[in-house]
Amino acid sequence: MRLYFTLIGVLFFTITGLSQESRVTGTVLDAANDIPLENVNIVNLNQVKGTTTRENGYFEIAAEVNDTLYFSYLGYKTIQVRVTNDWMEYGEVKVKMTDIGIALEEVVVKPVQLTGYLEIDAKNIPIYENYRYSISGLNAGYEAGEYSPTAAGKLLGSLFNPADALYNIFGQKPKQMRKLRQMKNDDEIRNLLQTKFDRQTLAAVLQITQVDIDEILARCNYSVDFVTNANDLQILDAISGCYEEYKVLKR
Repeated sequence: MRLYFTLIGVLFFTITGLSQESRVTGTVLDAANDIPLENVNIVNLNQVKGTTTRENGYFEIAAEVNDTLYFSYLGYKTIQVRVTNDWMEYGEVKVKMTDIGIALEEVVVKPVQLTGYLEIDAKNIPIYENYRYSISGLNAGYEAGEYSPTAAGKLLGSLFNPADALYNIFGQKPKQMRKLRQMKNDDEIRNLLQTKFDRQTLAAVLQITQVDIDEILARCNYSVDFVTNANDLQILDAISGCYEEYKVLKR
């Protein structure tokens, strides 16, 4: 009887240990002065899970050996760090990020000159029109951007052969595209992307280039205004919606 309960106890603790999620910890510092960096964005590219550093630079994130962690912070060079056996065994490590100089180009803002006459002023104020079209059988619409031959051509291409138009992007990257759902379901990553506009984290997680992201949005008929001004979370949702529609059209 005593042996029976001993075996039950060993089995219980074994199952408990296996069910626990492996995590790594560390501190992110400025490479120049070792000052802790707060709110550094960290994403596990393999498990598609994210977190941010605390006020003292400390972070904790789910990870396994050989997972790659992606660190990004405004004004600092992004880095990728591989999780090693030593890190898992000995605990917290220090990750140092390098400050980069950002040269901003001079921007000239030209005010709209109003005359006070409605008919004249209405013609002088720029109007940006983004048209959306829907395809029968799909619940979502396609944003065609400016009303131009190029936008119309993309619309017609999507209507007549939408699956083929997107195959070179989605069809050849099924593994990366499946990560879209994981990203959408992780609150940390969604909060992270909501404040970013550089597409770097998206490109790193999906293992595609920023050029690929622009191509996807263009093939899905999103306007230049949207591509230029949307935050990374909006871009994620746009790519995800387009991918789901692509799978429907491919069937």
